[in-house]
Amino acid sequence: MRNPRNESLVSDRSEGAQARETGPERRCILSGEILPRDNLLRLAISPEKPDGACDVLPDPLARAPGRGAWLGASRGELEQAMQKGRLRGALARAYKGAKLDVPDDLPDLIEQALTRNFSDRLGLAMRSGALILGSDRIAEQARAGRVAWLAHASDASADGNAKLDQAWRVGQDAEGSGAVGVRLPLDRAALSVALGRDNVVHLAIGDAKLAARIDQTLQRLLPYVGRPGPEPGTASLNDAAPGEMAREAADTAP
Repeated sequence: MRNPRNESLVSDRSEGAQARETGPERRCILSGEILPRDNLLRLAISPEKPDGACDVLPDPLARAPGRGAWLGASRGELEQAMQKGRLRGALARAYKGAKLDVPDDLPDLIEQALTRNFSDRLGLAMRSGALILGSDRIAEQARAGRVAWLAHASDASADGNAKLDQAWRVGQDAEGSGAVGVRLPLDRAALSVALGRDNVVHLAIGDAKLAARIDQTLQRLLPYVGRPGPEPGTASLNDAAPGEMAREAADTAP
C-alpha cells in the first residue's frame, strides 16, 4: 500500500526517541560513515601562520573555535591514508579554501591527546575520591555489588585480573556471563603517574554515571590504538544501576 504524500514512514515521536538515544552524529572524513559524535575525534585548524597556512591538530574535547573535521579511523588506517594522500584530500574538502599544514607526526599527536584526555578524567575522579584502588579493596567492593566499572593495566597479570573479574561478577549476580573488566591501553607506570599513586594495577568506580563519562573518553582511545573496546562480555556502561548493567551483559554475552 502506498503511503499518503508527505507522510513519514516513521512517527515523529519514534524519530525523536531515536535521536535522543543515539545523540549527535558526524561523518568521518575518511570513511564517509556517519557515527555518533562521541565515537569520533574532532580535528581543528590553528589560526593562520605568517605564511598563511593553518596547522591541523587534534581537538579531543571538541572545543576549539571554527570549523571542525571528524575522524573515526584507527591509527593504522590514518597512517595509511596519510601515505596515500587520502587524508590531505579529505581535509581539503572539509576546510574548503584553507591552506593546510598536516604534521607528519599527526598520528602521535592524536594518540597523545586521546591518552591525556582519558588520564585527565581518571585524575579528576581520583581527586574527587571516586576511584577505588587496591586489589583487596576492589574485591571487597565488587563482591558487595558496589562496582560499576572495573579496569586493569595493560601489564596486569592474568591471575590478578581473573580474581577481580570473578569478584565483580559475583557482586553483580552475573556468574557465567563472561563479563570482565576493561584492559586499558596504559600500563601500571602510566596509570601511577596519571593518578599520583605508586603501582596502580587495577581500578574501579562505583558510580555508574561517572563511569560512563570516563568510558566515553576510553571508547575514543581504544579503537584508535587498534583495540575494539571492552572484551566480549564486558557490561556496557550507561545510567543503569551496577546490577542492571551486569544482568544486561549476561543477557547479551555471546
